[in-house]
Amino acid sequence: MTYSIAILGASGYTGAELIRLISEHPSMEIKALGAYSKAGKTLASVFPHLRHLDLPDMVKFDEIDWSGIDLCFCALPHKTSQEVIRDLPKSLKIVDLSADFRLRDPEAYAAWYGNPHGAVEMQGEAVYGLSEFYREEIKTARLVAGTGCNAATGQFVLRPLIAAGVIDLDEIILDLKCAVSGAGRALKENLLHAELSEGYHAYAVGSTHRHLGEFDQEFSALAGRNVKIQFTPHLVPANRGILATTYVKGDAQVVYDTMVAAYADEPFIEVLPMGETPSTRHIRGSNFCHIGVVADRIEGRAIVIAALDNLTKGSSGQALQNANLMLGIPETTGLMMAPLFP
Repeated sequence: MTYSIAILGASGYTGAELIRLISEHPSMEIKALGAYSKAGKTLASVFPHLRHLDLPDMVKFDEIDWSGIDLCFCALPHKTSQEVIRDLPKSLKIVDLSADFRLRDPEAYAAWYGNPHGAVEMQGEAVYGLSEFYREEIKTARLVAGTGCNAATGQFVLRPLIAAGVIDLDEIILDLKCAVSGAGRALKENLLHAELSEGYHAYAVGSTHRHLGEFDQEFSALAGRNVKIQFTPHLVPANRGILATTYVKGDAQVVYDTMVAAYADEPFIEVLPMGETPSTRHIRGSNFCHIGVVADRIEGRAIVIAALDNLTKGSSGQALQNANLMLGIPETTGLMMAPLFP
């Protein structure tokens, strides 16, 4: 069976990544591409690297005929997404890539994003889209909220360790480097080549990064108590990739064994041999996440490092993984491509 797909926000980086992935999917066919400023343009004019694909032109959202669409990906900016999704057909399955439905508590959303939620009635319906940990809930969901790319990386490291109780919950430090595509495609002065190249910097330092809301929500629910981690993201002059270095208090061998057991049957999570560390160059363009564990020189402490592609496993690849589950398609379909190297 072939399912008909629409992508809203098709002119952004995550939209382009969805098109790239779905174009080779044996059970999905893109029927509509929705965009704002790029409405009326051909795919080739917006993304020349995709000009070989025979796909519909980009159109305004209200020009889409939803009657034949089975599932919609919403790759829209935060706040815009909730306003659009609220008015979509109730029979439509939706995977949202924005932050609008990640936080279950309306008050938490308002606190982290600075405005009240515009579709509160749908917040409770949304399933958090971290496929490896919400697989069964995603299978029966109508609306799935994709995680933040930074939040996904940190959770792949920490969820198994928190669940197993093998680390000190009050001694967690997450130091994360993210490539510039994680900031989106919109023109911003601080993302110009001359402003960004030949250096990197920390941002949202302390308590302002919005993905902390996801960490607080997920880790506290998992532990059954309030868990707050120290988290500092850094913007690096690379196009793709996240490298998250996590410092934890716990026996390194136990930490390693816990990670191996947790991901033994997961097709996209690869735990490297003890002492080996991952690199973003080895997961680029793929839906894989590589995790390494190293014993710290201080006894009783471990360093856990994860690498993934922020546009694929951190966003669009994860979204497609969720869509496969929602439509009853084998989870790995369209996602087993090898990373690009060099």
